Amino acid sequence: MDVNELPIGVFDSGLGGLTAVRELKEILPHENIVYFGDTGRLPYGTRSAETIIKYACDDMNFLLTNSVKAVLIACGTVSSTALGVLKSSFDIPIFGVVEPASAEAVRLTEKGKIAVLATPSTISAKAFDKAIAAINPAFSVMGVGCPMFVPLVENGYIGEDCNITKEIVNEYLSKLEDFSPDVIILGCTHYPLIKNIISKAAGEKFGKVRIVDSGRASAHALKNFLHESGKAKADGPGVTRYFVSDEPHNFMRTASLFLGEQVENISKIDVEKYLYKK
Repeated sequence: MDVNELPIGVFDSGLGGLTAVRELKEILPHENIVYFGDTGRLPYGTRSAETIIKYACDDMNFLLTNSVKAVLIACGTVSSTALGVLKSSFDIPIFGVVEPASAEAVRLTEKGKIAVLATPSTISAKAFDKAIAAINPAFSVMGVGCPMFVPLVENGYIGEDCNITKEIVNEYLSKLEDFSPDVIILGCTHYPLIKNIISKAAGEKFGKVRIVDSGRASAHALKNFLHESGKAKADGPGVTRYFVSDEPHNFMRTASLFLGEQVENISKIDVEKYLYKK
């Protein structure tokens, strides 16, 4: 099969990576996509680095059985912790969310104060700090670990009138009050599902704040690569297949709500069949 016809692989610990899929479907409408949400082992953000790397390698092994031409790691935790290992272990173009989101934040900031909301593992890895410093070391970065966001999103607490989510958002943002950022990176692809809540609360606390969606930024980085390398699919309808490692019912409901279309092509897999062995 012509490489252009091969699908793009996308994976995340759950449904957060759908923020990247939504963008890919919009900007690359001809591309076929294989999405894997590791819902049976979620969340990744509170795991050790060793476990995150193992899970990420398993996820890659599964995607490669679908003959993907490139992989987008639509997970801030894996992008921050395991990207180097994945690139050295798998001979395929791999894109994370850290560098594209960092570049977008640097472009948008006027005060040079960039905040990162992400999982505890991502914040501990300081990947966004390093990526931003590599572009402009004069900029200040402050990270806040937000362990409650992923469970809230995965359980459907994403409505703009959800008081529980609003309270937790305000709790996390209160840690940034002395820092007063003018750009906030949503360093986990789950977080754009509650972007409007975060944006409103941040505006009330800090005034004008730009929000960077890491899934969207990474999708555009992948698009640029496919076009520049001549690997983009030029015509025909794109087909997206969804795979999860736990029962698909909850994923189906929330995914359909978020993508604005019925998501039915979902299969459950046993990720243990794809365990990574060095």
